[in-house]
Amino acid sequence: MIKLSHDQVDAVSPWFAGGPPGTTALAEHALVPGVGHWWADRPVNPRAVAVSCADHLLLRGDPTTLAPLALAPFATHYVQAPARFLPLLGHAFDLLVPWERMAYVHRVPVAPPHPRPRGVTVRRLMPDDAPAVAALGSEAAWIHASWGGPAGLAASGHAWAAFDKEHVLALACTYFRGSRYEDVACLTVPEHRRQRLALACVTALGQDIAARGHIPSWTCSRDNRTSRLLAWNAGFRLEHEYVHYLTGQPARRVAGLAA
Repeated sequence: MIKLSHDQVDAVSPWFAGGPPGTTALAEHALVPGVGHWWADRPVNPRAVAVSCADHLLLRGDPTTLAPLALAPFATHYVQAPARFLPLLGHAFDLLVPWERMAYVHRVPVAPPHPRPRGVTVRRLMPDDAPAVAALGSEAAWIHASWGGPAGLAASGHAWAAFDKEHVLALACTYFRGSRYEDVACLTVPEHRRQRLALACVTALGQDIAARGHIPSWTCSRDNRTSRLLAWNAGFRLEHEYVHYLTGQPARRVAGLAA
């Protein structure tokens, strides 16, 4: 597949319009310079289109126009695609794991939780906070992957964190920003869980998103009870359920063709 320019994207962006909140937000967020890409089987009148951002991938169109080798760059990605793409994905990768997901939309206003632990401040991330975000370590790198890294997230204006002095204890951010929906992600440093810090960050971020005229959305694994409970407590309500697929490495027959 080939990468599309912004001008070329205009012709195929309607392919993702009107979809679920997280899907449309991902597709639009991938237009942010340096954080995502749009791909197609050909630049003019494409028959198959892919959108990638962080480790997520959307597929639309006609899978019969693609060879398995075309999907090799998308190993270890979470793929959302119509069922007609499953045979192609099965041939392209040595592993394809279905993952049941739940998608929520913010429906119920929630007041910020009080009291907070002594010395903790909840505020918007600023560009100077990039080192504090980076200090969360490699296990937390996913939280800033959709903004190109700690500096991108800190400078985005789309993240709130709970600080103890210069240390980030919890963080919530717009993971994918669309023109209507903003899909939210959050994390808490393990030793500071059960203090409602994530809820405080998500609530502040949600108010920020609403002030922009957008709607907060939330996606998580069906098995992630902690995330589901946090979403409910923050005022999110279930909108729909879907399945995405974790890809493995390119299948040997595909890798052999590429060698």
